[in-house]
Amino acid sequence: MASWTEIDTGPIPGGGALRLVRRDDEFLIAVDGMELMGSHRSGSERELAELACGALCDHPAPRILIGGLGMGFTLRAALARLGPQARVVVAELVPAVVAWARGPLAHVFAGCLDDPRVEIREADVNRVIQSGPETWDAILLDVDNGPHSLVSRSNDRLYDSWGLKRARWSLRPGGLLGVWSGCPDRQFKARLQRTGFSVTEHRLRSERPGRTPHVVWIARKPAAPAA
Repeated sequence: MASWTEIDTGPIPGGGALRLVRRDDEFLIAVDGMELMGSHRSGSERELAELACGALCDHPAPRILIGGLGMGFTLRAALARLGPQARVVVAELVPAVVAWARGPLAHVFAGCLDDPRVEIREADVNRVIQSGPETWDAILLDVDNGPHSLVSRSNDRLYDSWGLKRARWSLRPGGLLGVWSGCPDRQFKARLQRTGFSVTEHRLRSERPGRTPHVVWIARKPAAPAA
């Protein structure tokens, strides 16, 4: 079996670096020797978008914020479920990830970055969330490893009580917060509920035998009261 070959590295703001590695036709993005995502395993990332965007199928022109570009699986799945009037903003903090999407991973992205519905922002998704109230119909967070960070402890602020309150403030009435996690977390589900969301939890079998199941939470902000 062929060994892994490093293609490139990208610094992480605040310290550390992501590594893009390749073996035959398979690519991985890793940090400190730990795999964050792979080109051959994408089921739960796609499910995040399908569950959230499927719930918006009756919305004529939804505005979606995706936190984390990764290998584009969440973005591609969202575009497949959304209509022509949708607008999708992807916030990616690490510039190298965007460069890889247009370079060595271009075949994985299959042209989705050129979709006219898509805007890529090299920015911290936390700052984008704070940019205005009732801005988004859905916020999809596929950042780090979910509530249990691997890349940067600063990502925890997306998932703590204040981070969830900011997300709720940024969502329109009836809007959805979708969160991907590399493992179950009862405390996080309870935190979502305490923040005022109604929550559905989806446990998804890992594509690697024997691994902890991935989890997607779909949390809905209450709709505006009837006039």
